[in-house]
Parts: sequence; C-alpha cells; structure tokens
Amino acid sequence: MVKPFDKEPGIIKVTSGYTGGHTENPTYKEVCSETTGHFEAVQIMFNPDVFSYEKLLELFWQQIDPTDPGGQFYDRGQSYQTAIFYHNDKQKELAEKSKQELQNSGRFSKPIATKIISASTFYPAEEYHQDYYKKNPDHYNRYQIGSGRASFIQENWRGR
Repeated sequence: MVKPFDKEPGIIKVTSGYTGGHTENPTYKEVCSETTGHFEAVQIMFNPDVFSYEKLLELFWQQIDPTDPGGQFYDRGQSYQTAIFYHNDKQKELAEKSKQELQNSGRFSKPIATKIISASTFYPAEEYHQDYYKKNPDHYNRYQIGSGRASFIQENWRGR
C-alpha cells in the first residue's frame, strides 16, 4: 500500500506498520501469528491543502478488493483484512460516506467488507518492511501479478 501513495503530491510520508491490536510494539512475526489483534497498515502523513482526505480514500479503494472479508489476495487472516482508521469525526464521516458511495455504485456485486475503525496506537514495522517496493522491486512486482492484485485493480478500476 506504500507505492500508490508514495509519489503523490502532498504526501509527506508513508510508513508501514501495525495498528488496532492489544500488544505493545508487536513484531511482524507476532502480528502474523494472529494473536495480537493488529492489522498490517500504513500511516500516511499528508498536506490536506495539496492532497485531500477524500483523494486518500479514493486512491485507497482502488488498491484493494473491498469485498473480501478474509484478507487480501494471497494474504489471508485478520491482520490482512482491509480497514480505514480515522483520527477524527470528520474523517469518520468521509470514510463512511465513501464506503456507502462505493457500495451504492454497483461496481461490486458483493457487499463492501472494509471496516472503518477509530485509529489507535500505530507501531512502525521493522525497517526491512519500509519502502519494500523499492528495496525488493522484483519480488514486489511478482507478488502484484502472481497474487492477482494487479489484474483485479486493472479489471475493476480501469479508466480511473
């Protein structure tokens, strides 16, 4: 989820990490064990005068299968479920509105499963997870294609 946001104007920083769980400073191994309650997530610092929260939401929806309640593509389990973590009432309102608009659009035949959750402590992931698409471009690109993510995005968001 870093790459789509990383080079957009107004995006200051995208950090990979974990949120929503009950363990302090979880490791990737702990999060993958499905015992911490965390989601794998990205924290996005942005300048809303250049890149609005609404644009963040729009770009987010275009990177996922919002109808999959069990994870994303090859990645299965609670830690891979999709969620939008809001920091204030306005973000919550906009996130819920964008979810409802997507549901009403008819783009997907199944219900939108993405959760909208109040943000809690965010823990940055280990350094080897940061900017993974830059550090491991071959693996990143193989995963995008092999997992079906690239074709799903192309099929469902063509022309957007």
